[in-house]
Amino acid sequence: MGGEKAPPPRSPRTSRFGSSKGIPHALNLPGLDTVQCRRGCKPLIPYVPQPEYHLFGPITVHAFGAIVAVALVVGWRMAVARARTKGLAADLFQDLLLYVVLSGFVVAHLYSVLAYFPRGAMEDPLLLLKFWDGISSFGGFAGGLLGLWLFLRFKARDVDAAARLQYLDVIAYIFPFAWAIGRVACTVAHDHPGTVTTFPLGISLKSPEAQAYITFFYQESGRLAELPPRAELAKMAFHDLGWYEFLYMACVMIPAFLALDRKPRPPPFFLIAFPLFYVPARFLLDFLRIGDARYFGLTPGQYAGIAIFLAAVFLGIRHTRREAKE
Repeated sequence: MGGEKAPPPRSPRTSRFGSSKGIPHALNLPGLDTVQCRRGCKPLIPYVPQPEYHLFGPITVHAFGAIVAVALVVGWRMAVARARTKGLAADLFQDLLLYVVLSGFVVAHLYSVLAYFPRGAMEDPLLLLKFWDGISSFGGFAGGLLGLWLFLRFKARDVDAAARLQYLDVIAYIFPFAWAIGRVACTVAHDHPGTVTTFPLGISLKSPEAQAYITFFYQESGRLAELPPRAELAKMAFHDLGWYEFLYMACVMIPAFLALDRKPRPPPFFLIAFPLFYVPARFLLDFLRIGDARYFGLTPGQYAGIAIFLAAVFLGIRHTRREAKE
């Protein structure tokens, strides 16, 4: 299998820049591989190619896009409903959401191309304009904040600081719910493949189609020689990081946010809580990525996560001190 050229994966959302060189193969989260392998566990999750439906001509609907649309609609409706319960202006809030969502998607793509695949951008600058071709979650966070700043700077200058924190806190509270649905989209598209493993919650490599899929990404990242022989590979799985993030959202963050919301929380409580919950898990999962660009051993997402985490800590300390003075 080492010298075999695998076909491209079927209907991936990931672009041809879906991987790059860097991460050492032995770097895995403690307990996910060696412990499970010694216990003889087998992967439980079968590999299913991303569903798609051809409408006409060049138009094909992929499951990823449909589920992301559902995430946007659900998140939008939940956020507007919560804004109303908090006594915020719903019309103004919906205008703000439009800026946040559009700016988030644009910057998510630009960050993905420039931070992870700068060589690709230099070879083909038009990649910067292909907003459907690769996005980064931390780039989306930055873009959302940029959209928020643009809206408050040019469209809603009269909104005071306290109200701005309220708007942000509403978005931060709703985010895990919408994000969980979005990660379902990533799960069905398998667009965040990680290293091969024997972890029971990994995606099984039993089928030839699954083996061809993971082989494609290992080959793109220059690590094809690291894959075991086909017979051994068929007994293994690959880490699906979108799937793991969905589990973390559904089993940890959403229940935690629901529990914390049982009593009134002054802004910016959830704005601080979200990165404190999310960033550590995401930071660890990034070590499992097959071929993301790495700078001094860390991915761009990990550096962005560190910055966001420290900003949340700073905001929390500052808010606590301000409340103590009052």
